[in-house]
Amino acid sequence: MRIKRVAALAVAAALSVGLAACGGDSDEGTGAGSKSFAAGSTMEKLNKAQKIKIGTKFDQPGFGLKGLSGKPEGFDVEIAKIIVKELGIPEDKIEWVETPSKVREDSIVNGTVDLVAATYTINDKRKERIAFAGPYYEAGQNIMVRKDDSSITGPDSFKDGTKKVCSVVGSTPLEEIKKHVKDVATQVVPFDTYDKCRDALKQGQVDAVTTDNVILLGYIAKDEASFKMAGDNFTKEPYGIGVKKEDAAFRTFINDTLEKAFADGSWKKAWDNTAGKFGATLGNPPTVNRY
Repeated sequence: MRIKRVAALAVAAALSVGLAACGGDSDEGTGAGSKSFAAGSTMEKLNKAQKIKIGTKFDQPGFGLKGLSGKPEGFDVEIAKIIVKELGIPEDKIEWVETPSKVREDSIVNGTVDLVAATYTINDKRKERIAFAGPYYEAGQNIMVRKDDSSITGPDSFKDGTKKVCSVVGSTPLEEIKKHVKDVATQVVPFDTYDKCRDALKQGQVDAVTTDNVILLGYIAKDEASFKMAGDNFTKEPYGIGVKKEDAAFRTFINDTLEKAFADGSWKKAWDNTAGKFGATLGNPPTVNRY
């Protein structure tokens, strides 16, 4: 009898340890029980649903480029994953939604996605419709030309009216370059993706592509024989995470998560494993704007 009682106690103890291990808090973000959020908040809803829709780009080397896995890869993607982990949602429960520049605000307002991480420059015009957490990186607009072209050295090179430049519909770079050309109608060529701009440049249909320097560096890294940068950055482009305008609590949560990532090294690790491979400088963490 004593042997049976000892054995039963041992089994009970083992079960108790196992249940404690399963029920304790976890930093892996693998289940709803590992996180607790304010009732009714976006964070609670997403955590309970154990799924999330994230808008990003599929054509941005180093930031959001659809890879061989069929999923986007890059710095924006890794930053989004850091946020998802903090929400307690497994990575395989992310639905990545291709979100080109021209549809980013609509995707947020209409609820097509829960957040957007897509080389998304924070500016006042966009804040009229949506809100931003961040910034988590500051880029700068630049110009990419064909490798054998020395005639373009910066935005002033377009003032003579003879050269065509391509950028993407709905992007900050497209609006900025219009300030530097003689004739917008004949010189500025808009496409819906930067891949199309790159192809047009390679085929001689345009003379340059303009967008943020880190995006251009990604294209150059993949085809150094065809492209090069022309001149220095001529703007500052703070990248933020887009969310619904009225959701201040979600914005605060993402800002807290970004600051945590700055401090614990996960932000730098995300950079080093993605856009950092193309030679762009990360710099110090930007100051989060808690407006």
